[in-house]
Amino acid sequence: MLTKIPTGIAGLDAITDGGLPEGRTTLVVGSAGSGKTVLAAQFLLHGIERGEPALFVTFEEEPDSISDNLSSFGWDMAGHRESGALSYIHAGAQPGVEQVVVGPYDFSALMSRIESAIRRTGVKRVVLDSIGAVFTDYTERTIIRRELQRLAHAVAKMGVTALITSERDEEYGAISRFGVEQFVADDVIILRNVLEREQVRRTIQVLKFRGTTHRKGEFPFTISPDAGVVVLPVTGRTRSESSSDERTVSGNPVLDEMCGGGFLRDSVILVSGATGTGKTLTSTAFLNAGAAAGQRSLLFGYEESREQLFRNARGWGYDFEALEREGSLKVICEYPEVQSLEDHLLVMRTAIHEYQPTRVAIDSLSALENISSMRSFRQFMMGITAVLKERQITGLMTATTPSLLGGESITVSHISTLTDSIILLRYVELYGEVKRGMTVLKMRGSTHEKHIREIEIDGEGMHILEPFRTVEGILGGTPLRSRDDEQRLRNLFNEQ
Repeated sequence: MLTKIPTGIAGLDAITDGGLPEGRTTLVVGSAGSGKTVLAAQFLLHGIERGEPALFVTFEEEPDSISDNLSSFGWDMAGHRESGALSYIHAGAQPGVEQVVVGPYDFSALMSRIESAIRRTGVKRVVLDSIGAVFTDYTERTIIRRELQRLAHAVAKMGVTALITSERDEEYGAISRFGVEQFVADDVIILRNVLEREQVRRTIQVLKFRGTTHRKGEFPFTISPDAGVVVLPVTGRTRSESSSDERTVSGNPVLDEMCGGGFLRDSVILVSGATGTGKTLTSTAFLNAGAAAGQRSLLFGYEESREQLFRNARGWGYDFEALEREGSLKVICEYPEVQSLEDHLLVMRTAIHEYQPTRVAIDSLSALENISSMRSFRQFMMGITAVLKERQITGLMTATTPSLLGGESITVSHISTLTDSIILLRYVELYGEVKRGMTVLKMRGSTHEKHIREIEIDGEGMHILEPFRTVEGILGGTPLRSRDDEQRLRNLFNEQ
């Protein structure tokens, strides 16, 4: 078994099953702006934190420029350089200095400088950024491959773990610019920076790890101004995670009865319905009930501002401003288009970690779905549900259906398997009057009521009334008044 050393990037260490193979060369390829240099710097800094001196070989930027750029993340690259923990070698062309080619190009001089730095400071981690800058004037691939092989072999003999960055021209085209880099390195990681629906979506893929395991496929990541590269594995859930039988109230006693005694504490509930059917009210009552029980509640709002949410809550008799002042409620509102879905997930994870809530509400998923592809949205859902399940937090999420009188939300269709309970809210039109209905469609681990009940909303909140006994077709969007069972059976036998 190969020994792996952690990169310091938690999500990357998860998908690589422990980090980068020790004593080997890993190639990180990506287009401009994909985060290669940031990832490489984090790899070195984590080694320095572990007492491992590091070496940064740059072929393009000046060392001072690199330190200045990375200082925006709060990293003291200059301080580590002064202390001797971080060394630089600038191997690129010097501006204003004419280059004279006197023979075939090779890495002999560079390897001597690297070996000298390793012996002098005891370097354990090496970064070469970016190797493609060396070969821009060379078109012969055999020369490039030969020199890269020499470099990788020399680094392996020195007993250090090396990370080499290289450019690529397309996100899903050739793996590397010269077409040979990936065959020389022991391990290859691809960073992608794709524009989807006018939003940038970053993904990372471990293409190969010779002789060791890793997780397959693309995984979303983002670059945070506070933490640098943050990889977001699709899920951190395991089959052995614990489940709770403890019940928690929804904020409406009748809804608790419909759910068999309340929501299960570690469940994720999806409330789906057309606009105006009471989704936000349901989440508002849910959060208020948590505060009344002495629990911390966290609300992420993506459709309305804080002021609107507070005003709506006051209209139903809930004082969210007072709850926030007391510390039992925290409200975070943001427009979905402000940042990518991965950035929203990072904000959620950070807020949950810092605030330590017992309940979390997201209003609404449909607003987030509109800024992403179906695949990335499902990955987002897997990520947030994993966070909630890991901490046994009760989560309630709302989603809007496109039709007023029923039909299916695309949100519900491809994330319903990720939720534990689904509550449907519907409009019911009878004799020219619009009514509202509610039913518990699904509830894992518990029995629940099967009726579709009428609901009313007034200044005191939501009132759940008796079931619709003589109405059919509510869920399909075509409610019809039906005859009572006795009359229906009588007619059936008469026909026979």
